[in-house]
Amino acid sequence: MKPVTLYNVADHAGVSYQTVSRVVNQAPHVSAKTREKVEAAMAELNYIPNSAAQQLAGKQSPLIGVATANLALHAPSQIVSAIKSRADRSGASVVISMVERSSVEACQAAVHNLLARRVTGVIVNFPLEEKDAIAVAAACGKVPVLFLDVSDQTAVNSIVFSHDDGARLGVEHLVQLGHQHIALLAGPHSSVSARLRLAGWHKYLAHYQLHPVAEIEGDWSAISGFQQTMQMLNGGHIPTAMLVANDQMALGAMRAISEFGLRVASDISVIGYDDTEDSSCYIPPLTTIRQDFPLLGQSSVDWLMQVSLGELTTKNQLLPISLVTRKTVLPPNTQGASPQQLADSLIQLARQISRLQPSR
Repeated sequence: MKPVTLYNVADHAGVSYQTVSRVVNQAPHVSAKTREKVEAAMAELNYIPNSAAQQLAGKQSPLIGVATANLALHAPSQIVSAIKSRADRSGASVVISMVERSSVEACQAAVHNLLARRVTGVIVNFPLEEKDAIAVAAACGKVPVLFLDVSDQTAVNSIVFSHDDGARLGVEHLVQLGHQHIALLAGPHSSVSARLRLAGWHKYLAHYQLHPVAEIEGDWSAISGFQQTMQMLNGGHIPTAMLVANDQMALGAMRAISEFGLRVASDISVIGYDDTEDSSCYIPPLTTIRQDFPLLGQSSVDWLMQVSLGELTTKNQLLPISLVTRKTVLPPNTQGASPQQLADSLIQLARQISRLQPSR
């Protein structure tokens, strides 16, 4: 079947080719009645405008390029979804280039791929050191570029959440409930965000004259949260609470706590980070630090659209952050273990010993 052309639409609507062209290109001086007639004909014929031809004719609509971290992780996928939704409502299109490896070279390759698509603006949602972010921004030339995962002190255009506020809210919540034996499950050291959260935790624990009873590192995935927490517990480090750098690792940590024979909240409280869409459905529902990813996605598109109109915008913008209290945090258990808890712990210990004994 041949594609529907402007001539087909013109014949169907009973107007000239030029009139249809003006409607497609949103030109002025077309009456509302004629515009409705043409748009109805386009819908009936399922006409799809040729975007390539529009670009050649100088009618290019905004095309936003997004270089993003792994979309299998919940936070990046929610951010990209919000970017796409906001762009659709703003009359812009989105092209995505996923950074396949955890390296600045991979990020630069993803951005280069976007620039080759002639994007009108770039959003980089990948952790970058200051010098690397500056290099990526320089490579974009005159194409506006916005960074979502850098330090707020980096000399580039950025919209980020306050890692300092997030760390403070988590530590304060635990300390106010009486926790003093707190473990830290950080993200990968290669991530700027992970290091900033970890530094914030240390800062506010020190404010209360506390030191972490254990400090472990995951890779953002739930399985790493499980493995690192299980290793900590098997090593004899039993905190009363854990601060975890994202919700997916918190899910893994909760599983490890349960499999070790302890109870989430009653024995070890857990605070996650992000408030991804499904964290309220964990068992028990996760107390976490909320980063408003829909707001981040919307704000990033709005920034690029304002730049395209020549409007002045803030170079570095901090978005608000908040604590969402659910069911994974309780005051530390000062009553001592119940008989049932002791029995469960003994059973778990027996299982661990049996696994360690050599087979015959």
